[in-house]
Amino acid sequence: MLPRVIPLAEAGPVGAARLRPWRTDDRAALLRHADDAEVARNLRRLPHPYTAAHADDWLAYAAAEPWPEGVWAIDVAGEAVGCLAVERGEDVEAADFEIGYWLGRAHWGRGLATAAVCAATAAAFALPGVVRLHAGVFAWNGASMRVLEKAGYAREAVLRRAGVRAGVVFDRVLYARTRDAGGPYLRFDPAAPLDAAAAPPPPAFPVP
Repeated sequence: MLPRVIPLAEAGPVGAARLRPWRTDDRAALLRHADDAEVARNLRRLPHPYTAAHADDWLAYAAAEPWPEGVWAIDVAGEAVGCLAVERGEDVEAADFEIGYWLGRAHWGRGLATAAVCAATAAAFALPGVVRLHAGVFAWNGASMRVLEKAGYAREAVLRRAGVRAGVVFDRVLYARTRDAGGPYLRFDPAAPLDAAAAPPPPAFPVP
């Protein structure tokens, strides 16, 4: 299981920073940082304007117990200034997790997003069933691409005309980081460490 709290030791000059679960008393900070068109334009799930009703709906999910695993507030000196989430894949993507994040504009350019992505990536790869993490970035968002590159992610593809936001169709850029750079097949057991030396042959078809 992913840890509930992850210190961000490499966050630079931002003070004490960490990833931690959302709390109901984060409501005011969430509204302050999320209600920003410059933040929302880079995300597929953040509405704008961001209203009190949106904040209440989000906290009803993210601040619930049991904790929704892999959903963190980015905390600086006790204030929630952004969000980072790691979402488990399903079916043939069971070993491929998606990572997504946003950060309040007041904290851009200070190394905090990079520190958060690095920390969450390390925590995910500490789980035996995670082979790959990926993130999709809107084509104009060069800052987010640099965050991922600094965190060791590689640019894999440009997904042509794969996004639409505010009536505009645009390209999305796919970034990913894998546990290893080995051959095309890797024996997978979500409950056991991965063993590249015991790589199996391609699966036989049809697969039941």
